[in-house]
Amino acid sequence: MEMKPRNRFPRGWNEARVKAVLEHYESQTEDEAVAEDEAAFRRRDQAIMVVPKELVLTITKLITREETVAARRRDNTRLQPASGARRKSKSIRRSRVARG
Repeated sequence: MEMKPRNRFPRGWNEARVKAVLEHYESQTEDEAVAEDEAAFRRRDQAIMVVPKELVLTITKLITREETVAARRRDNTRLQPASGARRKSKSIRRSRVARG
């Protein structure tokens, strides 16, 4: 029995999501595609850049690394709720020491 290779998807993606995205773009009219592209260029929270093709993989890896670091920071912040209490108590102690 021959096993077919298993597809690997990025986190949050699966075969159904890939098929839905393909269906979206394959069923678009040319006018709808142009309108979507123009809307993307107007977004203020993103940037569009032209880069040499040989840098695309490097840039993608850099973005992924930065997203991973940011996610770890968010997770670490959630795991340390007492740190705010510790900071407050230190500031109270410092202010008492300063007052004498």
